[in-house]
Amino acid sequence: MKNKFMLAPLTNSQSHEDGRLSDEEFHWLTMRAKGQFGLVMTCASHLQEIGKGFPGQLGIWSDQHIEGHQKLTAEIKSHGSLAIIQLHHAGMRSPEKVIGQTPICPSDNEKTGARAMTLNEVKQLRDDFIVAAIRSKKCGYDGVEVHGAHGYILTQFLSAEINHRTDEYGGSLANRSRLLFEIVEAIRNKCGSDFILGVRLSPERFGMDLEEVKTIVQQLVDGNKVDFLDISLWDCFKMPHEEKYQNKTLLKHFTDLNFKNVKLTVAGKIRNGADVFKILDAGVDFVTIGRSAILHHDFPKRVMDDPNFKCTPTPVSKTYLQNEGLSDVFVDYMRKWEGFVDTES
Repeated sequence: MKNKFMLAPLTNSQSHEDGRLSDEEFHWLTMRAKGQFGLVMTCASHLQEIGKGFPGQLGIWSDQHIEGHQKLTAEIKSHGSLAIIQLHHAGMRSPEKVIGQTPICPSDNEKTGARAMTLNEVKQLRDDFIVAAIRSKKCGYDGVEVHGAHGYILTQFLSAEINHRTDEYGGSLANRSRLLFEIVEAIRNKCGSDFILGVRLSPERFGMDLEEVKTIVQQLVDGNKVDFLDISLWDCFKMPHEEKYQNKTLLKHFTDLNFKNVKLTVAGKIRNGADVFKILDAGVDFVTIGRSAILHHDFPKRVMDDPNFKCTPTPVSKTYLQNEGLSDVFVDYMRKWEGFVDTES
């Protein structure tokens, strides 16, 4: 990476319904490469049709997607940025109206109406993660990030609250994390040592236990198969939600771990230059930027030029966001973020 700024994998709903890259998605992502993000990551890209999490989601489940991804990676890399794709499956969070069938989950889930996966389906999911990584390398990506956060399918396996399986993929933490480790091991073996491999995890919500997540992080580091870990904290400056873990900040729970040669990045309310340097000074290797990257396609350049840079205050107008590379569909999606888009625009 040429600097310490990574574009967060941001949902935007602006690609084609069959998963092919749209001109709007291409423009949004390449504009961030031009804006000097050292690493540009795609939105969550689903690796099975049944794993689609939202309308207009970018796909990587078929060879029909290769042409668009090749165009995207070539342009991102032409600006000196690393191109990384996030591999995703929504599991029980796949809306039935989006996928046209009952969503899947490690176990039957009454709240979402998802059905339990068979053992063969679990192994097929593992294999499809691997195939998607191989396809991504063919597309020209420098690497992949395996999405194990935010309540999506790998989180569902990790969570004792959601995963009630009685086979080798349920029960103990070793069993619940088995699928993740099998995916990581196989991607490294199939794609080689020069292919960047990251994993995203979130330590809270969706039944995740902070100490269990820390155990998984340390095992991933010690296994020497991953290049970076992306910990989504929601808020990098907050205390843990559970009182029993409030002896230190949520961030410090992770910076106190021994990451050896593995790089650490975090995401969550890093909104100005002062925040960036505070996080880097805390021992994080590079920052993951979401909201501020939407407001300023060149946020890295602005912060490097002025360490005290502050983002444009919200709400902002539709025209402002269009000038920052957001399509009308993306702007409408951002209206879900309270106080982000001017209601008059």
